[in-house]
Amino acid sequence: MTKTTISLSPVFYDDVVVAGPEERALINKAPYDEKEYMDELGVKELWGEKGYSTYERTGIRPTIEVNGIWGGYTGEGAKTVLPSKAYAKISARLVPNQSSDKITEKLLAYFRSIAPKSVEVKAELHHGGEPYMTPIDSKGYKAAAKAVETTFGKAPIPVRGGGSIPICSILEKELDIKIIFMGFGLDNDNLHSPNEKYNIENYYKGIETIPYFHKYFAEA
Repeated sequence: MTKTTISLSPVFYDDVVVAGPEERALINKAPYDEKEYMDELGVKELWGEKGYSTYERTGIRPTIEVNGIWGGYTGEGAKTVLPSKAYAKISARLVPNQSSDKITEKLLAYFRSIAPKSVEVKAELHHGGEPYMTPIDSKGYKAAAKAVETTFGKAPIPVRGGGSIPICSILEKELDIKIIFMGFGLDNDNLHSPNEKYNIENYYKGIETIPYFHKYFAEA
């Protein structure tokens, strides 16, 4: 596999909220074994934005990824034909305060700017969602952290995750409320995969923890 760097700096990072040293120190308290991480993904090497660990790149920094590429003759056997078209699907996971509309505009402008004169670029937005981050100094977060510590016996470590739950930013905008993420699954649960799983022990821990959250939130 050949590593390719897409240079979108600085426009891709214009509006990014940069995590401070204190938050980065908190994030990196979470257990992380790079070899184990690579083994689970089935890769031989990790790379990405310089100055950040792999763990940080998946949470506090925006990403851009090619989801699929196709074009030309892809059937059985060989055919010496030159493809007239090539296609790709690309996604970007955003972080606060990035805007999906602005990033889409910047990406499309960038692709058109680097295309050879012989190539016509046709691109469009499939869909977009806005980033969301829960403040760890909020009443809700503190109640959730206390509830988790009560049932698990350990204080939770606040980390950011590179997931896509666009409804959260909409809920905050429309209802003026903060969202609390309380996940009880494991990293190896294979979320959204055909072989997705969920341990029964974690299910019961969730049942045990949520009432404490309501209790501590009401007391705050």
